[in-house]
Parts: sequence; structure tokens; C-alpha cells
Amino acid sequence: MAGHIQDRWYKTSTAPDGSTTRVKTERHGNGSRYRARYVGPDGTERSKAFPDRQKRLAEQWLAQIEADMSRGQYIDPAASKTTFRQYAERWIAAQTSNVASRATTETQLRLHALPYLGTRPLGSFRPTHIRTWTRQLQDAGLASSYRRSIFATVSAVLTAAVDDMLMPRNPCRSSSVTAPKPGGGRVVPWTAEQTFAVREALPSRYQAMVDLGAGCGLRQGEIFGLPIDAIGFLTGWLHIGLQIKVVKGRAFFAPPKGEKERDVPLPEQVGQVLAQHVQSYPPVDVTLPWLKPDGPPLTRPLVFSGPRGNHVYRSNFNVSPWKPALAEAGLIAHPEGGGPLPAARQHGMHALRHFYASVLLDAGENVKAVSSYLGHTDPGFTLRVYTHLMPSSEGRTRRAVNGLYGPRRSDEGSESVQAA
Repeated sequence: MAGHIQDRWYKTSTAPDGSTTRVKTERHGNGSRYRARYVGPDGTERSKAFPDRQKRLAEQWLAQIEADMSRGQYIDPAASKTTFRQYAERWIAAQTSNVASRATTETQLRLHALPYLGTRPLGSFRPTHIRTWTRQLQDAGLASSYRRSIFATVSAVLTAAVDDMLMPRNPCRSSSVTAPKPGGGRVVPWTAEQTFAVREALPSRYQAMVDLGAGCGLRQGEIFGLPIDAIGFLTGWLHIGLQIKVVKGRAFFAPPKGEKERDVPLPEQVGQVLAQHVQSYPPVDVTLPWLKPDGPPLTRPLVFSGPRGNHVYRSNFNVSPWKPALAEAGLIAHPEGGGPLPAARQHGMHALRHFYASVLLDAGENVKAVSSYLGHTDPGFTLRVYTHLMPSSEGRTRRAVNGLYGPRRSDEGSESVQAA
């Protein structure tokens, strides 16, 4: 058995002749009688008090401690009192992901997890607490995809706590807990008419952004951070190796998402548009921190700039001119009474990438190539998002068979269908 049981009401006294007798201690009749003591894996002595007539419970408790140690499932009772907030803050501080990802994770926890779970000790977590919390997220009206992301973050924190032996198991992985489902609805790409209507509604200095998104599949940050030397006017290729990211209102240069640089075919028409753009709006040298808001300065000649000669500010651009252009193109409604334009998350600049993917897939381009051009790490992700846009096998089958059964000239000169 791990440790031993101390009877604090009695002690053993040894007589001069070597005989022993049990005598009462000064604590007799006061407080808990038994103290179960053991030495933990870290070499620290731990104990738990039990009242009179509960020696058997103390022995059972020690036996359970010994079994947990042998199975590698021992949880330090003191450490398990660490609250979710305390551990989550340490977990965030130890993350090695990029600063933007850490900021996103911190925001999710601060806004949507700590207010509900922050004060709960890790050792007290049960699946019912997670079920209640996920229902509160749903009642708050958060989108399913966002709730799923928050749930994954909390689960990652609790998994780390299990690995650090602060709790026995992750309640998020209990069979009775259901994670929020992925965001519903298939991607519905814009039509060519809608895409060009948005382009025409933008100020001229921003119109070529639409061509880069819809014709080359660039993300918004990659468009804002595109340097002139990344455009291969002669080679017909576009190198994507830089983007502008924003964390807590501070912009900085960074590699593309996932630090995945790529080369994208530059269609001739898009190249001509970009050439005309840089003639009308020459590239501007912009200096921003590199990799993080307090990183070393980096200066790059950017293709797109704001009216004041600096980089394009994402928050300002999304409110104006992007939303007004959506309204002019009929993608969102003009509010009555001249109020603010409605939210249009599904019609952000990411919609241009959806259009680009739909055009390539409809033309028969393979998923691996589309995934590479979009900068996806996994072609399987591309397939899951856009598979419904691919030409169906049923359509190819019909066209193939119709070719066999096509109209043919008979000897009499009339058209007939050749039987199989």
C-alpha cells in the first residue's frame, strides 16, 4: 500500500523492559482521528484526514492512490484545484504558434470560455459542465462554425491539462458530449456578373483587387501585401510570399497562411489589368514590422495603397468601400432610412476565392492543382469544400453515352439513331 495510516488519537509507548502500550495523545477526541499519508511521484508527501471509525475508508483511499500511480493515472489533489482560467493563461503563454493564431485563441477563451468555465477547478470538471457550456454558446447566437472552433480550443486546453496530470480525462471527449457541428451550407460562388458588378462599384484604385482574388485566388491579406516584384509580367506567374496581418489593431508583414508560399498562374488579362493599375497608381514603399507587431521593420513596394499613401487598412476597407460595392451589386440590401449596411460575412473578399475555385473546377482542373493555387495544405480540404462545384460524373456519363447514340446519316439521307 502506498504510504501509511497515522492514528493521531493514540501513540505507542515503549517501557524500559521493551514492552509497548497504546496511550492517548493530546489530540484524543479532537479533530479527525486518521491521517492517510503517502509520497507522490514528485517526492512530495501528501495526506488526507479521516474522522474516527473511518480507518477502512482511509485504507481504501490509499489503495486507490497506489492503483492510480501504477496505471500512470495519478492526479495530484492539490494541483487539480488549479482553475481553468489559471491553467488556460499558462497554456496560452506557452504556445509556439504565430502571434495572430495566439491572439485568436486568446480572444476565443477570454470572450466565450472563461466567463463560463474560468473559476472551475480542473479536478471538478464533468461532462455535464461542458454540455451546459456548449448550450450557452448556442443560446448566445454564435455561428456553428465559430462555436466549433471555440470548442476545439477548450478541448485542446483540457487535453494539455490531462497530459500534465492535473485531471484524469478530458470531458470534451466524453461520449455524452456532442461537439458543435461544422458550419452548414455549401459554398455558393458568385456569378461572373456579380463579381464584375462588385468590381465596377469599387473606386478605381481598388478594382484590380477583384481581379487578383477572382482571377488568381489570393486572400485579402495577400492582396493588401502584394509587392510589385512578386508579379511576373514576363513569366506569367505570381509569387505569393507575403501578406499583411492585423493583431489587436496593429498591422505587420508575415508569410502567407500556414507559412505556405506558392506560385500561381497569372492569366494574361489579369496581368494587363495589373500593368494598367501600377501605371495609374505607382507602387508605394510601406514599412511595417515583420512577423509580429513589435518585430523588426521591413519595407516593401506594395501594389495597393490607400489614398494617403500607406497600406490599405483592413477594417476601414471592409466597411468602406467594400460594403457599399456589395450593395451596389445587389449582394446586400440598402437599409431603409439610410442606416448602416448589414453584416455580410458570406460576401467578404473570400468570396472571390470561391469564385476562382469554381471557375477552375468547372473547367476541369484537378483538385490537387486547385488546392496548390489556393494555398491549402491539404487537397482533401479543398475537395470537402468545393466537391459540389465539380462537374458531376453523371454529366460526364450522359455526354459520353450521348456521343455513342448521336444522330447519324442513313443510306436514304435521313437522320436516325444507331442502335447499340
